Amino acid sequence: MTPSADTTHELMPVADHRAWMPLAREAYRRLADAFAELDSADWQRPTPCAGWTVRDLAGHLVGAMRSAARLREFASQQREIRARVKRTGENETDAMTAVQVARAASLTPAEVVAELRALGEPAVKGRARVPGLVRRAVRFPVEVGSIKERWSLDYLTGCILTRDAWLHRIDLADALGVAPLVDDHDRVIIGDAAAELARRHGRPIHLSLTGPAGGRLVTGTGGEALEVDAVEFCRVLSGRRRHAHPLMNQEVPF
Repeated sequence: MTPSADTTHELMPVADHRAWMPLAREAYRRLADAFAELDSADWQRPTPCAGWTVRDLAGHLVGAMRSAARLREFASQQREIRARVKRTGENETDAMTAVQVARAASLTPAEVVAELRALGEPAVKGRARVPGLVRRAVRFPVEVGSIKERWSLDYLTGCILTRDAWLHRIDLADALGVAPLVDDHDRVIIGDAAAELARRHGRPIHLSLTGPAGGRLVTGTGGEALEVDAVEFCRVLSGRRRHAHPLMNQEVPF
């Protein structure tokens, strides 16, 4: 039976970069815990991320956290990413994830879990140490799915890296064929994605997200009504699933 929408919770955007940091810390912790539970066969399971096994997914996460934690690693990855783009012609996002997966490919599963645990706090501190003025001023082009736009470093190091870590825990649960465990922590991240959908969509909406991390978002009057499971909502926004409702045609980056 599908849980009904929990209208006692109002969905809203995360306030600012500082507010993202405890969410990132918890998202990293939960990721490490989830990977620590895998058995040897689980690492080769396919994931919702096209062409990636669970092992590849873990490699990307280790690479992203290394980059966030260590300026030297960030610079080294950027040099390799630029060289790969020049060689292959792929977009920078695809090149970045390929580089990260390759750099972590030699790690054993136990080493992957150890790095995920060890990198959590340094990755958060690395993301937080960039001065706010710099984060807001620096902008760069991004191509993710159907989205082609310019992002601020503030948006990347606060929102996007947290959403990415969060959604990959959902991907891991889906690869294992189990329901992801979600709670109030997840609701905050999902609520921010819902608020961004409303901003990008630009029309009044009446959104009811169901399940333990669900809530309600109403913008304007007479808006389009949509009720959907909160986690499924994010799968659709990220391009992992499709949904017939026209409101869900608007992709949101993760």
